[in-house]
Amino acid sequence: METADQTALFKQYETDYCNKSTDISRKIGGIPSLLGEQRRTKATEIEAEMRSADTVIKSMDMEARQLPQTIAAPLLGKVREYKADLASLREQLRAASIASPVGDAARAELGLASDYYSTTAGQREKMLTATQRLEKSSARLTDARQMLAQAEDTGASILVDLHGQRETIERSRTTLQSADEGITKARKTLSSMARHVMQNKIILYGIIAFLLLAIALIVYAKLLN
Repeated sequence: METADQTALFKQYETDYCNKSTDISRKIGGIPSLLGEQRRTKATEIEAEMRSADTVIKSMDMEARQLPQTIAAPLLGKVREYKADLASLREQLRAASIASPVGDAARAELGLASDYYSTTAGQREKMLTATQRLEKSSARLTDARQMLAQAEDTGASILVDLHGQRETIERSRTTLQSADEGITKARKTLSSMARHVMQNKIILYGIIAFLLLAIALIVYAKLLN
């Protein structure tokens, strides 16, 4: 992603140049069908556009030279190709400006063939379109990878949360088991205490009954005397 950010401006210049060169090639192809002043006017217009394209190439060259060597090397190679392409367009303009009516083969090379995509301009346009499609596909693939990475992070976070919740449940279960054991022991203790209380009551009732019987016997004995 960092490399893509560094070369973003270069790619903008590159797309601008490709569009300009395609347009220039088309216009050069139309020159042989013009005569006199119209031909000279069109040639002057194309020369101005070539100067603009040359400015774009210089901007690409400056931008590439500001980047690290490993990134700049292939970009500078592209710049050399575009310089050669522009030089070829200048030669085509010179030839078209002095050309007489031409045959089908030359018309195809100059961009006037009935099958536009068999011409140099058409092939350049097809290459530009394919490059743009590839860049869009790469961008979509990058987005998909980012979404996958985010999903993996989310999944990992959920697993961590679930693990924590499991540990909490296990601790709660242990606590409940301990509490249950405590309740069982308390119940046993209460039952034992209840038995002791009952035994003490029985003994107390026995003592009371014995005392009452003793008192009754004493009273009876006194009455007899």
